[in-house]
Amino acid sequence: MDKIIFTFSMLFLVACHSEKDLRSDLHSFSEPHHVITTHLDLNIEVDFENECISGEARYEIENKTGHRQLTLDTHGLQIHKVTSNGETRNYFLGQKDSILGQPLLIELQKEDEEVSIFYQSAANAKALQWLNPEQTAGKKHPFLFTQSQAILARSWLPCQDSPGVRFTYEAQVKVPNDLLAVMSAENPREKNIDGLYTFKMQQAIPAYLMALSVGDIEFRELGANTGVYAEPKLIEQSAFEFAETQEMLVIAQDMYGDYAWDRFDILVLPPSFPYGGMENPRLTFVTPTILAGDRSLTSVIAHELAHSWSGNLVTNKTWDDFWLNEGFTVYFERRIMERLEGIAYADMLSLLGRQDLERTLESIGHSHSDTHLKLDLAGRNPDECLTDIAYEKGFFLLRLIEQTIGRKQFDFFLKEYFSENAFQVMDTEGFVDYINSNLLNHQPKLKEKIRLEDWVYGPGIPENCPAIKSSKFKAVDQAIQSFDRGYSLEHIDCNHWSSHEWLHFLRHLPKKLTKKDLKKLDLAFNFSKSGNAELLNAWFLRTIPVGYKPAEKPLEDFLMTVGRRKFLKPLYEALYLKDPSRAKRIYENARANYHSVSQEALDELIL
Repeated sequence: MDKIIFTFSMLFLVACHSEKDLRSDLHSFSEPHHVITTHLDLNIEVDFENECISGEARYEIENKTGHRQLTLDTHGLQIHKVTSNGETRNYFLGQKDSILGQPLLIELQKEDEEVSIFYQSAANAKALQWLNPEQTAGKKHPFLFTQSQAILARSWLPCQDSPGVRFTYEAQVKVPNDLLAVMSAENPREKNIDGLYTFKMQQAIPAYLMALSVGDIEFRELGANTGVYAEPKLIEQSAFEFAETQEMLVIAQDMYGDYAWDRFDILVLPPSFPYGGMENPRLTFVTPTILAGDRSLTSVIAHELAHSWSGNLVTNKTWDDFWLNEGFTVYFERRIMERLEGIAYADMLSLLGRQDLERTLESIGHSHSDTHLKLDLAGRNPDECLTDIAYEKGFFLLRLIEQTIGRKQFDFFLKEYFSENAFQVMDTEGFVDYINSNLLNHQPKLKEKIRLEDWVYGPGIPENCPAIKSSKFKAVDQAIQSFDRGYSLEHIDCNHWSSHEWLHFLRHLPKKLTKKDLKKLDLAFNFSKSGNAELLNAWFLRTIPVGYKPAEKPLEDFLMTVGRRKFLKPLYEALYLKDPSRAKRIYENARANYHSVSQEALDELIL
């Protein structure tokens, strides 16, 4: 066996050297141009005591070139054995890479049409967040969720972990019998007494959209094909907050074509979830920090719903093309919110997005290559490099095209784009060719006005970026002026302000606030005790530099419970700048509550 493994490893090293330039996705070892996985049968058990997932991943494969090996991505997985057609197959784990993990090379016979990998995840698998009961809303049961994007699926199942590879799947999952399991697939709505659940995903998806969660959760119907899962303590609040989901789905279909995923359900996770939402097909994962009580943060739901077309249906080929997922989705999200709440509301979202974009540019540098829409992430972890550029610069490019070409014509183009490229991948170069051939080349003067290549391959924000004005923010700006002039806050008419107006208010208060100013604001608006995570985050960013004492305990409580990276990174940066020892103390206590995605973003800063 040692001789076989040695020989096989030498074949692998030669293959890696000769095939490297053929890999279109440099964040995956897989070689789908040779052998591609087309269907997965997953049979696993979730072990909360040992914090691991174990079982069998059986792939149906298509050997396009008669290749002698199947290459899968792994990260920390323990491989027990590999079989095909009931017979053992030789395998080899290649050299470890700190970002990409290890390639799993499996020897193939000519007749092999399926391969089974028997494996176990590591206790510290990057995709998996194991929560003890105290970290949940109910405080009685443990909880597990996965986060596979961007390249973390390989840490909980062996796979071709590239957005360019799609496969269908079926799964059988064994969990403790007092918990419910759900996946990015057809889902149960009630617990089984034996804790055994079966799943089916008939539409082909890339590995980053593989998702699993296990916990004490309940289901509520929202509409004909929409619903929400949440812990019992949060289910009624969640059902209220997301009551407009079915209407959003109807609006989206009316604009850009039929919904291809049968159901759109939502799972509200514990607060350690590192993102606002994750667009897992059929079951979007969301953070509880959007449960504002007034439905003012549900644009996150519109965003994840929009991903059902841009991202899930037409998928970025590699993470260098991330803007094709997110820029389109932000544009689509704001069009949904415009139909739902009116143009003034959508303009607020766009203006806040422009503010986020400008802060990102200030942080990165306006001329940095990471401000291009088309990225070059070779040798880097995509999770650490995907910024507001893809979201907001991508949005403003599409907004520019809409304004230049006309909304009716652009909507027709987008509907055809989603239809013609459904369940396929798209890279930036392919999209540029597609939009030029199908839209811009027919109107050369307008094409020249847009300057598509400058936006896609150039830095910063081109000077033809659309200007955004918000009628709703005029009253907020007047309130800021009143405060700046020392007028009484009692006269500010803010009873009907949404979260977005409050964000604009906090962001645009005078840069140098005193402790006296902050106390005055806190007494008037009770910011330090707000239940709105977006407002708390904006408030703490104003209080930390000043050292405002009444906000220190609420800040520490927030950092101990909320794991959303969008909040954590700027708060810890501000706190570290003000008081490094306090930042380190809080982080060391809170770190175990965060997902690995958030931990990796903060370790370098603080530890």
